Amino acid sequence: MSQTTVTGIVTDGHNGKSETGLAGANVFIIGTIDGCLTDSLGRFSFQTDQTGSLTLRVTFIGYDDYTLTTSQPTDLHITMHERATTIDEVVVTASTYSFGKSDNFKTMDALDVVMAGNSCGDIVAALQTLPGTQKVGENGKLYVRGGESDECQTFVNGMHVLVPYSTNVENNTSRGRFSPFLFKGINFSLGGYGGEYGQALSSVLPMETTDVATGDKLGVSASLVDWNIGGTKAFKESSLSFNADYTSMGLYDTLFPDRIDWTRPYRKLSAEAQYKAELSSATVLKSYVGYDLTSVGQHLGDRNLSLCEHNIYANATLKTNIGRGYSLFMGIANSSVINNVDEAQAPGDHYYNFRNEIHLKADVRKVYSSVLKMSAGIESYLRHSTKQYDASYYSLDYQLQAAHADAQLRLMPKLFLNLSGRIEHVSYNDSWLMMPRATLSYVPNKRFQLSLMLGRYSQTAEDDLIVMSGKHLTQSTADHAILSMQYSTPKLLLRIEPYYKKYHHLPLLRNGIYTALGYGTSKGLDIFIENHSLVKNLSTTLSYSFNDSERLYLDYPAPRTPDYASRHNLRLTLKYTIGKIIVGLAESYASGRHYPNGTTPYYNSVDANLTWLVSPKVIVYASLNNIFGRTNIFRYNPDGSAVTANRDRFFYIGIFVSLKNNKAYDISNF
Repeated sequence: MSQTTVTGIVTDGHNGKSETGLAGANVFIIGTIDGCLTDSLGRFSFQTDQTGSLTLRVTFIGYDDYTLTTSQPTDLHITMHERATTIDEVVVTASTYSFGKSDNFKTMDALDVVMAGNSCGDIVAALQTLPGTQKVGENGKLYVRGGESDECQTFVNGMHVLVPYSTNVENNTSRGRFSPFLFKGINFSLGGYGGEYGQALSSVLPMETTDVATGDKLGVSASLVDWNIGGTKAFKESSLSFNADYTSMGLYDTLFPDRIDWTRPYRKLSAEAQYKAELSSATVLKSYVGYDLTSVGQHLGDRNLSLCEHNIYANATLKTNIGRGYSLFMGIANSSVINNVDEAQAPGDHYYNFRNEIHLKADVRKVYSSVLKMSAGIESYLRHSTKQYDASYYSLDYQLQAAHADAQLRLMPKLFLNLSGRIEHVSYNDSWLMMPRATLSYVPNKRFQLSLMLGRYSQTAEDDLIVMSGKHLTQSTADHAILSMQYSTPKLLLRIEPYYKKYHHLPLLRNGIYTALGYGTSKGLDIFIENHSLVKNLSTTLSYSFNDSERLYLDYPAPRTPDYASRHNLRLTLKYTIGKIIVGLAESYASGRHYPNGTTPYYNSVDANLTWLVSPKVIVYASLNNIFGRTNIFRYNPDGSAVTANRDRFFYIGIFVSLKNNKAYDISNF
């Protein structure tokens, strides 16, 4: 039988390099085993028993397959082209840090949050190790890139949380009200987010709860300050979970007295439940309800301050594929917060505040092709607030309606553009606001990303200020400009992000009335480095933030740096594993904060923790914050007195036990 000789050259057509040979390409005749690999110059030659018209295929990793049918199979010139990343494959990480099960580099599960050197199991405290956040020790809340704490908004399964912190007396740290064990994914965005998220001037914290459990769980934990029990019952296509937690500082305050004259120690009783179901292969239902009761009392001069807060949050979401490539998301959430405060400002007075928000949301998404993905949605915020302080009283009701559309496009094989627009209408002053947003990203490979983000963001003012303005206060806006550069390998992550924010229509008190004449700017640079290669079993992170911010708002008589802003923030964390023991160390530094009557000294705290994996079902965790006992001054009162923490050091030790599972860190049972 006669044989046919097949010869030719395979070249790389990327960036016009059509004469560069492609070594190692696989050339073969479809339906046979006849073929070969190209040599170092891209040439190939082989023989086949096939005759007549031949169909050849050429494949090479990272390139589109090439198919050719020919009856003259000699001296072929085949040009290969790099495979373009589809719109579903690209993950733009600019200005976002992801925790848990995520496609992004930076990952942290619930146990990592618990073991963070200065977190004591608090999500908010763990996030403060990231760049862009600022240390505000007197309340412990998230302050991002020169913005107020309420400029960072929290979302659970895409639904808004009205109050994500527990209450506490003034100048004492508030903790986040959600357990890290609830979530499989946490995406902390420092700015530049798309049209889906609104009512957040600086940043958003979206968190996704875990999926349907496949097995039963039961666990307990205990420490000097909190006790927990929880469990999960798994069914065929669904699961039901519960969790109960009691926190009390009474025992701790007795063993380690502090500077505050407590009339009632800080106490919080929490209860949570979740039901999740896979209604079909294409439909998932998730529901969550949580309740916190917090109380605390403090003796101040001639009065006994007493706080009591009820915080209820519930949501239900449904995700389903509705055919032809469309997916639908629908959700409803309700937040209710009741505050009762006795002797808030004077002996015998009483303060009462009830806030409620209903959040309704629907989104439709579709991947139209390898170069285009789109989403659109509508949402509604129904808000109510009632406040009474002795004889003064108000009741406020209003609605905020919003719609958004997002388009993600692949302009070129390595160039991506996200365009989004969001429009909002506020009922109390019948105002409309349009906010365009765009992100241009260059992603040449899995190691490097370069992104430019521009956009406008909005947020309504606090209820008190809306009422005091006569309901004429327009929404505040912030224009974001962020340049993000990221380089990553399996052992290293380096991210550098300069940014600029310009604020408009901030609330400003003039002649006893709040107006929307305030303004401000915030610019800076964030640097983040994570390394796993310096020493075996050692992981290190370094984050540095420079912030230069100035604003005229609230009762400021002239533009100045906000009280909460410090120009330099530096955090260094180390985690070293020795067998079943994990040792952590964290160093936190912040430069002084400026006040009209002075500048605070710098903040510094060295924190350490130790985790002992006693067995697959038992974990012992201990931490000591501010090892050297430095007395940090957080701010100055108008009379010039310094505000410090209620104690210089805090020691925590807890044990986590799984009673019906093989992993102790599953004890929160979600």
